[in-house]
Amino acid sequence: MDARPWMVIVWPAFLLAAVLEMVVFALVDPSDLHWFGQPLHWSRQAVYTVAFFVFWAVAAVSSALTLLLARPSSDINR
Repeated sequence: MDARPWMVIVWPAFLLAAVLEMVVFALVDPSDLHWFGQPLHWSRQAVYTVAFFVFWAVAAVSSALTLLLARPSSDINR
């Protein structure tokens, strides 16, 4: 399998996740987060790490959908 489509999906998603991480946590303090009304008892580093991977996954899904929708109809209708 060719690695190029994976790079096209994952690299922009990684960059977007890094930017989102900086923007979100410039405005939000991880120690102030609550989950279903209860304080989230995670360390700051754990919150940063989980948030980064969530942002990365969401951005990767977005990139993958863009790549899928950009395919020509001749590739899809074989």
